[in-house]
Amino acid sequence: MSDCLKRFASSLVVSCQPVPEGPLDHPDQVVGFALAALASGGRGLRIEGIANLRAVRAATDAPIIGLIKRDLDTSPVRITPFLEDVAALAEAGADIIAFDATNRVRPVAVADLCKAVHALGKLAMADISTIEEAKAAVALGVDVVGTTMSGYTGGPEPSDPDFQLLAAAVRLGRPVIAEGRMRVPEQAAEAIRLGAHGVVVGSAITRPEHITRWFADAIGAARAVSARPALAFDLGGTKTLVALVDGDRIVETTERTTDRRLGPDGWCDAIADMIAPWQGRFGAVGGAVTGVVHAGRWSALNPGTLPVSTGYPLADALASRLGQPVTLHNDAQAAAWGEYRFGAGAGRDLLFVTVSTGIGGGAVIGGRLLTGRGGVAGSVGLTSGASADGAFGPLETLASGRFLAEAASAAGHAVDAPAVFAAAARGERWATVLVDRSVDVVARLFENLQLLFDPDIMVVGGGVGLADGYRERLEARLAHLPPHLKPEIRAAALGKNAGVIGAADLARRTS
Repeated sequence: MSDCLKRFASSLVVSCQPVPEGPLDHPDQVVGFALAALASGGRGLRIEGIANLRAVRAATDAPIIGLIKRDLDTSPVRITPFLEDVAALAEAGADIIAFDATNRVRPVAVADLCKAVHALGKLAMADISTIEEAKAAVALGVDVVGTTMSGYTGGPEPSDPDFQLLAAAVRLGRPVIAEGRMRVPEQAAEAIRLGAHGVVVGSAITRPEHITRWFADAIGAARAVSARPALAFDLGGTKTLVALVDGDRIVETTERTTDRRLGPDGWCDAIADMIAPWQGRFGAVGGAVTGVVHAGRWSALNPGTLPVSTGYPLADALASRLGQPVTLHNDAQAAAWGEYRFGAGAGRDLLFVTVSTGIGGGAVIGGRLLTGRGGVAGSVGLTSGASADGAFGPLETLASGRFLAEAASAAGHAVDAPAVFAAAARGERWATVLVDRSVDVVARLFENLQLLFDPDIMVVGGGVGLADGYRERLEARLAHLPPHLKPEIRAAALGKNAGVIGAADLARRTS
């Protein structure tokens, strides 16, 4: 390998090519870009045009890939199409001369360009678009292969680098320079991992016009999405709530009882049916569901809440029905984010615990929603504990709305959780005992969570958690703790809408 190539092995090469006839299209500006790039970690340069090349060569001895671009009436080839271009680039100080080596109608054969470069003592770089072109160029004796032309010889321009072509070209045994649509550092790093000798980055560094347009387009797209309400749904074990959400404001909502017999496909059909009257009125789509959500797939944490098969492709199933992508989160995690953004959290570190049909939770620490490696962060209802009467098991079997209904039935009262609270409000002892059992379990959970995370506030939500007197009972149960260990408990300000408001906001952020 030549000393020139060794100087930028496994390194960054910056293409200093201003937008033609733009405000930076002048040799002085190109020199400035080149020196700034070298000072910041670039090891080589790719320079277009004789005037620019001469100016940069006078300013640095760094390796330079030189080229000339021409717009021809008789050929689509633009990069160094003529033999006289090769001679001019060599005279101006290029170390490596790049030329289009694609299999298209051309004024000069690739073989002749390669010979001319070598005759002048320079290295030949073949800019190719396919692996067949790369093989042909290697057979002709080129010193370097560049993936420069991939995606630029016909058809729509791709948005991402051609890593497949890069990997295939590396296997040919010649140094390969990855070039084309390298816009973020992670892409450049991936090219090196795939065996690239160097990575050329151009527009993302030296064309402010392009960079500005990328940002402006992204902002414009976000503005277009946020201009319309988001659609959000909350699919739980008792109800399915669907809403149009504008920030923290519910524009319109509809609700149904969740029919447990339908199964995931049926629940998706039900959601699509509920939102049918709103088609065309919403931008981003977000969802909150009971259980585990990971990479768009849904699994049950407690099949007793909703029987979901492991890994059901909920995001895809809903996207196919709604005609656009769907962002999914666990319902308690979505509610935690809603309370953090617009509710009781007010931008402070918080833990959210929902006591409803089941028990769930979510945490927002340092402005970030914690979801965990597999999506189960905050699943406090499945942590184990004991109740005051000695029962042991997952907390949601000891304190949730389902627990209250089952315990009431066992005591001879076939009623649901709201009826238990109504009976407790009337002073019926059996109901008061059951509510106190739930409070005792949840209070110890809050005490332990405060010790583990020490959040600014603890937010309680859910049909049970927001029932009359429940939070006050929790506070009374924890009143004996010293101030630095006592949770500051707040009722969820968004009520039953916390999940859809949080899901809507999270969907906007990812759309």
